[in-house]
Amino acid sequence: MSNDIATEAQIQVETKVAVRRFWNTRSGQSDRQTASGNSDQGTRGAVTGGGHLNGFIELLKINLIRAGIAESDIYTSSNVDLPGFYRPTKKWDLIVVKTLSSTEKRLIAVIELKSQVGPSFGNNANNRAEESIGSASDIWVAYREGRFGNNRPFLGYLMVLESCSRSLSSVNVQEPHFRVDEVFRGSSYTERYEILCRRLVLERLYTSACFLTSEAAAGASDGSFIEPAADLTIHGFIVSLIGHVLTENARS
Repeated sequence: MSNDIATEAQIQVETKVAVRRFWNTRSGQSDRQTASGNSDQGTRGAVTGGGHLNGFIELLKINLIRAGIAESDIYTSSNVDLPGFYRPTKKWDLIVVKTLSSTEKRLIAVIELKSQVGPSFGNNANNRAEESIGSASDIWVAYREGRFGNNRPFLGYLMVLESCSRSLSSVNVQEPHFRVDEVFRGSSYTERYEILCRRLVLERLYTSACFLTSEAAAGASDGSFIEPAADLTIHGFIVSLIGHVLTENARS
């Protein structure tokens, strides 16, 4: 077991690869749907095609393996269903499950990856918030009910947002009855996602969160991305994930 953790510079380079794959996969899916005459409305075609976040899944998987986690313990494309409390199961993007015996397994880590690209930022931003809060609430109650054993798993949330004039502009809030939290007043969608990710961790819904933004043309060309918040970086997210997984792995 190597227990190697990539340097911040290494992770930055690998993240650029994931960002470039994100944009080029989206573009390829939209082009294929248009050519086949089955184009979805707006940018939905790039989402319904799937796979645009696979580069980030590979990034996390590679760094887990590099740190000494057995590849057989990492699940990404299949067997990623976990029981919930309010629903029977949910598929996650990446999970780490340690097999201790023929009858005992330990859930070590669970990762949710999301993205948003314009133009419909308003409704989609609310949907992303509801999804992230609901999924976390569901799995933690399932954990409380003993679905995953006694050890609390790592729960991670990674969000990629398109950087454009629409996502960077101030957005009005509706207050027909009560005043909103002042932190949201005059905020952009970029700032709102940052607040969401930070508060998800603050309220212990997620162990760690990562928030990246990227402009479409630059991202597709060279993988350029921005980390708006020092406490929500990809390097910090991966270090936190690996630290937890290695600690839990050593217990077996």
